[in-house]
Formats: sequence, structure tokens, C-alpha cells
Amino acid sequence: MKDEDTLWAMEERFWTEGAASARSMTAKDAVFVFPYPVGILRGESVWREGQVAQRWRSVVFSERCLVREKTMAVLAYRVSAERDDTPIYEALCTSSYLDDAGTWLRLVHQQTPSP
Repeated sequence: MKDEDTLWAMEERFWTEGAASARSMTAKDAVFVFPYPVGILRGESVWREGQVAQRWRSVVFSERCLVREKTMAVLAYRVSAERDDTPIYEALCTSSYLDDAGTWLRLVHQQTPSP
């Protein structure tokens, strides 16, 4: 599998497989930026926040863009995410990954809700 395919598959799992899976693919001191009221989370505080890495039933990525430079890759996309009893969540997102000796780890994730 190409790195691009690997990264997009990881990003989808981040949304659909829950906190344990997301944590295994995330750097120890990662930074996540979520809409108010969550805000900026770093390191272990990411995993104490109940709204982080909740399992979504389905996600659709559109307007996908990947930029790669040496050991860094940035994904940018629009997401439409769905789960039971919750309105569909629409957002613009970015995730930055580091290739750490052949293993991709998320360093940064950001979400901006879109109308």
C-alpha cells in the first residue's frame, strides 16, 4: 500500500475505531484543536476529553488534499460524519503526520465546523 493510501486509511480509522485505535496512531505529545468548548488539547489531555476520538458510524472525506515533504505529511479535507442520534457533523480538517522510522504518527489534528 502506498503511503498516501496508508495515511487516508489511518485518518478514516481515527474517526471510526474509537480512542484506543486513535491513541495507537498518535504521537505522545500530539496537539489536537477542536471547536469550542473543547479547544486546544496536548499530550495526555487529548485522551481525557470525552469528545475526542468518539466512534462515528460512517465518515465521508471530500476535497481531499495531501502534501508530503520528506518525513512529514499533511492531510486536509472536508468530513461528513454520522453516528446514531446525532446530527451529521460537517467540518474542515487537517491532520499532520510524522514518518517515525517507517511508522506514521499523527502530530496535529484540527477541526473547524462547516455550515
